[in-house]
Amino acid sequence: MNLKCIIIDDEPLAINVIKNHLSQFKDVSISATFNNAVESLKYLESSEVDLLFLDINMPVLDGYSLLKSLSRKPMVIITTAHAEFAVQSYELEVLDYLVKPISFPRFVKAMNKALKRNQTIRTVETTSEKDHIFIKMDKKLMKKIYLDDIKIVESLKDYIRIISTSGKYIVHQTLSNFTESLPADKFIRIHRSFTISIDKVEAIEGNCLQIDGNKYTIGRSYLNDVKETLLKTS
Repeated sequence: MNLKCIIIDDEPLAINVIKNHLSQFKDVSISATFNNAVESLKYLESSEVDLLFLDINMPVLDGYSLLKSLSRKPMVIITTAHAEFAVQSYELEVLDYLVKPISFPRFVKAMNKALKRNQTIRTVETTSEKDHIFIKMDKKLMKKIYLDDIKIVESLKDYIRIISTSGKYIVHQTLSNFTESLPADKFIRIHRSFTISIDKVEAIEGNCLQIDGNKYTIGRSYLNDVKETLLKTS
């Protein structure tokens, strides 16, 4: 499951160190880097960010002020040359506090916290006991959708369209990442553009399946796995 990170630091050397350390972790990607907090504000409010590496001492807008201004906070790891501000940072519920120069062993310890926390978040979002997920509609609104209501999830490049019994929703997320967040025993990718609910399939004919009377093509590379899964669950 991919962990999306951004780095905000006004020291190019520090950004390179963090990038190099992160390159050692599988399924972790850097979505963006910024050399000041002001430029990062719009990105943080409009994009999906799981983990933020944040220097607290920056011109114009410092890291603390940035965190206080966010309506939705990702996990945060503070990076700084000043150890004396650690207590203040934990008041903002940051995940960890790294003092420069950042050694790799200390970085690994912080990343293990982040990966463990992320797994807990994903588990809560997709747990079968609650049987629902929350999707981000805009920078403030999180919409609850019941898994049993979802029929089709369609790729729209950097967005997806979720078609459910309760309505249709456009979400800024890739189909691959969203599919990974769904339980594999209930949903399956059938095409580069579609993920479907297994129990909503009404019929299979050749390389097509039918949901709500509509036909959806099964991609050639998905065909064997899809048919095997659908026939096994029928």
